Amino acid sequence: MTDLSTSAAPAGNGLFGVVRRCEALIASIPEALPLLALRIALAVPFYKSGLTKWDGFLTLSNGARYLFTEEFRLHIFGAQYAYPAPILMATLSGIAEIVLPILLVLGLFTRFAAVALIGMIAIIQLTVPEGWANFHLPWAGMALALAVYGGGPLALDRLIGLGARKG
Repeated sequence: MTDLSTSAAPAGNGLFGVVRRCEALIASIPEALPLLALRIALAVPFYKSGLTKWDGFLTLSNGARYLFTEEFRLHIFGAQYAYPAPILMATLSGIAEIVLPILLVLGLFTRFAAVALIGMIAIIQLTVPEGWANFHLPWAGMALALAVYGGGPLALDRLIGLGARKG
């Protein structure tokens, strides 16, 4: 039987050498870029959704009112329940969907914004349970990464002393 540790190609030769050089190139990407990309990617769908909830400054749209009072239901343990205080929930959701994405893009209070979005994603999951694979799971993964690692070097958090590097 061949010992794989001694028969592997040297670091600079062959396929393994190419793979190692490519891996090193990818690993050299500054952390600022993927964290900025995560912040923007997570912010966009929430901000776009937030825009649909308003007909002007703090004027809740009729569509948002209708959805929260008539259409949206919480799916819990196989049963469906109406939203408690649906107009308040629509208003809070609309505010959060505008404010939290702005904070993410700026990288301001990034960890707090990400944790708040995880809470929103949980409520959205209870409202639209079939959306977990295509939307909710990727959103939750992005938010969790930002909650753990912060906004990165290109975030305003660093300027005010938040967002210290993890690890």
